Amino acid sequence: MAPDLPCILYYFFFLLLPSSLVAQRNGNGNVKVGDSLTAGDEAALWLSPAEDFAFGFRQLGQKDLYLLAIWYYKIPDKTIIWYANGDRPAPKESTVKLTAELGIVLNNPQGGEIWKSGPGNGEPASGFMNDTGNFLVANENGEKLWQSFDFPTDTLLPTQIMEKGGVLSSRLSETNFSRGRFQFRLMPNGNAELNTINLPTGSAYDAYFWSNTVDDSDASNAGYQVVFNESGYLYVLRLNNKREVLTPGRVVPATENYHRATLNFDGVFVLYYHPKNSSGNESWSVVRTMPENICTVVNGKLGTGPCGFNGVCTISPDQRANCSCPPRFSLLDPDDRYGGCKPDFPTQVCAEDVPNAPEDYELVELDNTDWPFSDYERYTPYNIEDCKKACLQDCFCNVIVFREGDCWKKKLPLSNGRKDASVNGVSFIKVRKGNDTLPGPPPIPKKNRDRLDSSC
Repeated sequence: MAPDLPCILYYFFFLLLPSSLVAQRNGNGNVKVGDSLTAGDEAALWLSPAEDFAFGFRQLGQKDLYLLAIWYYKIPDKTIIWYANGDRPAPKESTVKLTAELGIVLNNPQGGEIWKSGPGNGEPASGFMNDTGNFLVANENGEKLWQSFDFPTDTLLPTQIMEKGGVLSSRLSETNFSRGRFQFRLMPNGNAELNTINLPTGSAYDAYFWSNTVDDSDASNAGYQVVFNESGYLYVLRLNNKREVLTPGRVVPATENYHRATLNFDGVFVLYYHPKNSSGNESWSVVRTMPENICTVVNGKLGTGPCGFNGVCTISPDQRANCSCPPRFSLLDPDDRYGGCKPDFPTQVCAEDVPNAPEDYELVELDNTDWPFSDYERYTPYNIEDCKKACLQDCFCNVIVFREGDCWKKKLPLSNGRKDASVNGVSFIKVRKGNDTLPGPPPIPKKNRDRLDSSC
């Protein structure tokens, strides 16, 4: 029987395609110098051999902005585990290309460089998307020049090792991949720590979780690697080969499940697992959260805590931060409940020419709520009525906390807010009486308004 003509034409058309296009979804993990992907082309992917992971572009929300990333390819939610340009999303039609000079290079549509991996020690000849979730760049002899595992973002995967000085950084929010306020680090002294940071500078604030793998008297007992092994166990390996296990108990089988350890945007470091053969209804299940209560452990004198300045944190059933604003406060950003709160009333100021008599203010009570280290004065022993009176008569005072005969005065902004039974006290927020709200912008004079209208 004569062959079908359309099939023959399709076969020859496929042969004539540029090799870079054929390699976009070759499924064997191999990438050659010159191969490229384009943001906005959903078929443009470099897949690992078993198609567990994909390397390519992910669109950010409904915007024409894209993240160069690696993600789980087979499961429904396509969870991202590594990304290159979180602080500089790429516009549509941007390209990523494997080059012999600069390794992996991400350029905008005009050819401007957004990000590059760098060639390492040698000239890149090939790339490979591994079924472990690691993307490698190698020279013509197959020697590794660069790998994504050496530059983790917010996630560790099985077979991945973090050396001293290694860092995981949280995202700014669930959907914003810019650097966030939290870090997981392996310190020079061998301790693995979670800490908050100053966002503009990246400088570290106080830690709120430790692996306790420091030993100043015996260096061989100190940690030197964070290891996530192929079985799904996460531990700090000491120099004497002893392990400080961060994964409690028995881990679900790695042969049947994906595993990951992710530092979430709220500062909680979570070990997850997910069935590999997903029917579409499964989600990631939790093995362990570190710490168990993020709301009560962040106590540093600097920084905002999980809920931003003036926010209040309560722990959710899945041990994640749930943020809200105190009475008469509202979110700084209505779309970000973790970004802090602002007062919706004129706060009291210490100025003679401003009407701010104590009788213009009242105290709103909050049970088991506190903002540690926002204190500027303490009275002890004291009773609750004298504590309230002291705040109302003090133009600096915005909040008081009373606990077992101690009275603490606080002023804005408040940090590390939490509502928890362990607080074991009562707080009072000083608010202006009535429904006064902060004034809006002054009205535009009519002559200026007419000028604006005529220029439109």
